Amino acid sequence: MPIEAMVHVVDDDLAVRDSLAFMLASDGLPVCLYESASDFLDTVEEAAGCIVTDVRMPGVDGIEFLRRLKLRGMHLPVIVMTGHADVPLAVAAMKEGAVDFIEKPFDDDLFLAAVRSALDRQASGVAVDAATKEVRHRIDLLSQRERQVMDGIVAGKANKIVAYELGISPRTVEIYRANVMSKMKAGSLSALVRMSLLAAKDGAAGA
Repeated sequence: MPIEAMVHVVDDDLAVRDSLAFMLASDGLPVCLYESASDFLDTVEEAAGCIVTDVRMPGVDGIEFLRRLKLRGMHLPVIVMTGHADVPLAVAAMKEGAVDFIEKPFDDDLFLAAVRSALDRQASGVAVDAATKEVRHRIDLLSQRERQVMDGIVAGKANKIVAYELGISPRTVEIYRANVMSKMKAGSLSALVRMSLLAAKDGAAGA
């Protein structure tokens, strides 16, 4: 009998778990709650669907959780929830295999759209080769300066830090950043990070 696909929510904050459970159930999505990454790892042997986890948790944090899932061969799509200042952690999480990250506090519709995208991804798989080729084409359209700004952004650096390192003004960085998002067709920072990592993996494989 196939395992039912559901949203596995992992967060040490009871209020957050309850809030997300209500939101997901109201949207007709089955959900299972876990108070820690260890709770999930200790109780779940097989699962279908996707995982939503906080990146900062006592004990096993979100990054280590992703590593342990990978070691177990559990390839569920993982969405990481981060604080506003945790972009470097979110980037680290995506390097470990997370498919998306959402900054708290987040919009309900944005969250639900991310979850449904992750569920669709798990159900249908992804045409990685075609996606990688398209991402590489978009990156090739960037100017050298736009590429430098993109590299800074996906490394989790603030605009003013990128500006200092490149010797330009923060306002100029904002303009380049907008150009990068437009040329890459990235609707969010997480989408841009995902594209960058996809291209980096492709480059490493071809080296």
